[in-house]
Formats: sequence, C-alpha cells, structure tokens
Amino acid sequence: MKSRLPKGMGGGPSNMNALMKQAQKMQEDMTALQEDLEQREFTAAVGGGAVEVVATGKKELKSLTIKPDVVDPEDIEMLQDLVISAVNEVMRQIEEISSAEMEKITGSGGASIPGLF
Repeated sequence: MKSRLPKGMGGGPSNMNALMKQAQKMQEDMTALQEDLEQREFTAAVGGGAVEVVATGKKELKSLTIKPDVVDPEDIEMLQDLVISAVNEVMRQIEEISSAEMEKITGSGGASIPGLF
C-alpha cells in the first residue's frame, strides 16, 4: 500500500529546504525583535501619577518616582500598594507588547511551522 501526503505537503527536498528557510527567517526575526524589546523602556503610573515606574524590556526597573504628597508616615501600606501596583502594571505592559509583537512574526499565539504543527 502506497502512503500519500496531504495536498501541499509533498515536493521532497525542495519543499523541505523552503520550510527550513522559512523557519530560519522566523528565528532571525524573533531574535531581532527580542533584542529590540530589551532596549525599549516601558512606563506605568498609578494613583493619578503619584507613583511612576520605568522598566526595560528585560524586566529590570530603571526608575521609581514617588510624589512627596503621597508619602504619609501614618499610611505606609498605601504607598507600598501603589508601588506594587505600578510595578505589576509595567510588567503586564511588557508581556502584552512582547506577545503582540511576537504574534506578528509567528502569525499565531505560538510559533508554528506549516505542516509540522
């Protein structure tokens, strides 16, 4: 019995070479994007701008700005909550933008090579 490949999946070595070139190009694009994202800065402010954080695409905090009027020695917990909220927000931004940019390259939520996945 002779097995048959689905339509568009045949072609032998030349098709495999094209597939490999496509995968290599996708990998190069993803590497370049990752390097670009790591160089970018992301900013998030909470509490009406009372606390602002700036982070790099490497998820490293670059700066933290706290307006003096939000510093209340009687309510340290509020300030702590604002700082945590600002850091979490900037990290969410990095993740969302990174995912969206990667989807532009891969064409889906994950890297897939036609015919393999």
